[in-house]
Amino acid sequence: MDNERWLLPEGVDEVLPPQAWNLENLRRDLLSLYRSWGYELVIPPFIEFLDSLLTGAGSDLDLKTFKLTDQITGRLMGVRADMTPQAARMDAHQLRRDVPTRLCYLGTVLHTRSDGFASSRNPLQIGAELFGHAGAESDVEVLCLMIETLKRTGVNDLYLDLGHVGIYRGLARQAGLDEAGEQALFDALQRKAMPEIDTLLKDLEVQEPAAGMLASLAELNGDDAIERAKTVLAEADQEVQDALTYLEQVAKMVQQRLPNVPLHFDLGELRCYHYQTGVVFAAFVPGRGQEIARGGRYDAIGKMFGRSRPATGFSADLKALLQLGGWATQQADEEERIYAPWSNDPTLLKEIENLRVQGKSVVCALPGQTGGAAEMGCNKILKQQGNTWVVSSI
Repeated sequence: MDNERWLLPEGVDEVLPPQAWNLENLRRDLLSLYRSWGYELVIPPFIEFLDSLLTGAGSDLDLKTFKLTDQITGRLMGVRADMTPQAARMDAHQLRRDVPTRLCYLGTVLHTRSDGFASSRNPLQIGAELFGHAGAESDVEVLCLMIETLKRTGVNDLYLDLGHVGIYRGLARQAGLDEAGEQALFDALQRKAMPEIDTLLKDLEVQEPAAGMLASLAELNGDDAIERAKTVLAEADQEVQDALTYLEQVAKMVQQRLPNVPLHFDLGELRCYHYQTGVVFAAFVPGRGQEIARGGRYDAIGKMFGRSRPATGFSADLKALLQLGGWATQQADEEERIYAPWSNDPTLLKEIENLRVQGKSVVCALPGQTGGAAEMGCNKILKQQGNTWVVSSI
């Protein structure tokens, strides 16, 4: 066992040089971007009482959350697996504003197990939330900010997937499904298991036209899904019609603002179903089956905290984005790292100080060390020319 002490738990990773600086620089760049859009930074606690951490979040987040007992109060606490509920709590209780509130955050979250969203069990979650506006315009703003986030990291070859959980919710109510039946059908829809869906609908004694409309959700995907849905779901209740209209409105606004981003629809995609209440969206890149960023509307969570506020937001794993994009390579190519010889020469010491004030990275040699400038990762060197020191290429 002694020779395995350095091993990390499965799914838990660390970030080493030079990626750690790349990650930090990207973090600063994105937070500056969010600030320019009017989003205020919050830093939620890494751990808090479980009943607050999981309020309104559903069973999925419960299963992902590490739990422990507070030695002071004896109450159950949880290590955050998602920062969105924490931002909602801050908006509802600490800030208590009546105007729209824009919050952003970045920090490590911890998962009990890996999932499709991030292979790491300790993702570095970055995200933004907009509270206090119930219209399509706030959904579009958040979605556009998500796309700008991806582009800033160098992820340009992407496409969007749009859906609306209200369509399934409305059809389930129209069909008279109880909670257990709704959950069972939800699970089958996520797998698009048509034979199982048909069998479930018969077992649940769902009558037409509701049965046919629910079954159709598994196939209502693609670029023309909304147009087909207008025909296939023509007999759906007004709640479903309103959701379709809302989704189409969001799609048109997104296409106007992001004309070069391909847009697809999947009305049977119910990611975070127990958490979201309206439009849901996700970004994908070709060749990668899982989304690289996701978000949507979750109006119900504010009510759980005692103050109902409309809410929409998105999140992503910054470590995963850094690996996908070309941002790190670009930064590495631009970085200047200067090697300085060991000396007490006042002129040299003053030049090193000046370079560091300018934001340059200067690495001083140490007497008797192994390796020189190249081995220390430097691409420039300070050389003496007469009475001055100048930066030269290696």
